[in-house]
Amino acid sequence: MSPQFSMQLRTFADDAAHDWSVMLDQARAMDDAGVDRLVVSDHVVFGDAPDEAYANPALGGTAGGRQPTGPDGQWLEPLTVLTAVAATTSRVRLGTGILLAALRRPAVLAKATATLDVLSGGRLDLGVGVGWQREEYDAAGLDFASRGRLLDDTLAICQELWTEQRATLRFGDRQVEGIHQMPKPVQAGGVPIWVSGTVNAAVARRLARFGAGWIPWGSALADPAASIAEMRAAVSAAGGDPAKLQVQGYARVVRGDDGAVDVDATIASVPELVAAGITDLRFPVPMPTDHAAAVASLTPLVDAFRACVAELGPNP
Repeated sequence: MSPQFSMQLRTFADDAAHDWSVMLDQARAMDDAGVDRLVVSDHVVFGDAPDEAYANPALGGTAGGRQPTGPDGQWLEPLTVLTAVAATTSRVRLGTGILLAALRRPAVLAKATATLDVLSGGRLDLGVGVGWQREEYDAAGLDFASRGRLLDDTLAICQELWTEQRATLRFGDRQVEGIHQMPKPVQAGGVPIWVSGTVNAAVARRLARFGAGWIPWGSALADPAASIAEMRAAVSAAGGDPAKLQVQGYARVVRGDDGAVDVDATIASVPELVAAGITDLRFPVPMPTDHAAAVASLTPLVDAFRACVAELGPNP
């Protein structure tokens, strides 16, 4: 797959009276400017002190990390947001980065995501991870220590319902047969699943079994080339095909003296990232709140990215 240009759509705020129409305008601007993929994040609830867990790698957080809002920040539900975005855009792919999939009942999640894929014309990517916050599992009545198994079970049931006319659903040591769920996703094989995590055996097994792409997290972000090589080897050892593995990574955004994005300097980092194995390049660039201004600011960067990728050739 040719390298793609992606951005995060900010679906959270500390302002209780935040104007969410600006967010939808920005999504339309991404679509109009030619951005390949936009992604939204997920939190269902917070505990009293989320920063403590977020900065703890032992819980799945990232060292030195800090939550972008306090516990009472406004966080929109991602699949609902993407449904609204799907209705007002025509081509940009719609992703979760990440959805805490295990917090949703699997059959209901399969139905919601298949519906969104149908309504968007096959544009959904499902980025998933186990998360780092115990309180979200507590609030859902689920065991935080079992979150890896819960995620695997959820993804297995989703894929079964997405692809089988007469599904068999497995819940631990029991199973339910003869389950029918329509419509199926538009995309062959179901909604593509992107798995988040560090380089470890559990994430590699999840990628080998379910994953179209990897969303590196925590320590895996420090040295992308080395991390991707390690993950490809781990996926191969787990029985997967590392040659098909897509990988998300962050572009280095450079600003000029006036604070504006320096397009040439920013795009200069693309060949190195692509050579490392990154296929989905996330550009954390600011966006004006005005639609026309946002399109005008993004288009030169997207165009420069396209030109750079074209120069790299079909097998960069």
